[in-house]
Amino acid sequence: MDALRQALAWTGVGLATAPIWGALVWELWQAGIRPRLIPNAEIDALAAATLARYGDKAGEMALIEEDRAWRRSDGFEQGKWRRVRTRMRRRRNSM
Repeated sequence: MDALRQALAWTGVGLATAPIWGALVWELWQAGIRPRLIPNAEIDALAAATLARYGDKAGEMALIEEDRAWRRSDGFEQGKWRRVRTRMRRRRNSM
């Protein structure tokens, strides 16, 4: 009987914390994993277009886009623009 109470108590704790764990897993997916699934060709094209459009200020503009995504709580867009900024930085360093 004591084991049953303990199992029910842990089940209750699990059910009570499920929304918290669900939100953490969702944010991990949206901001951490899903942006990494964007094909490299798409990131390269976006980086090239940003560099062509803004020139020397391309890194700053990509940072602004990342900040806007952060302010809208859009983890996917934030991760995408972070990848674009990284790609632009690598292009600049390889030149």
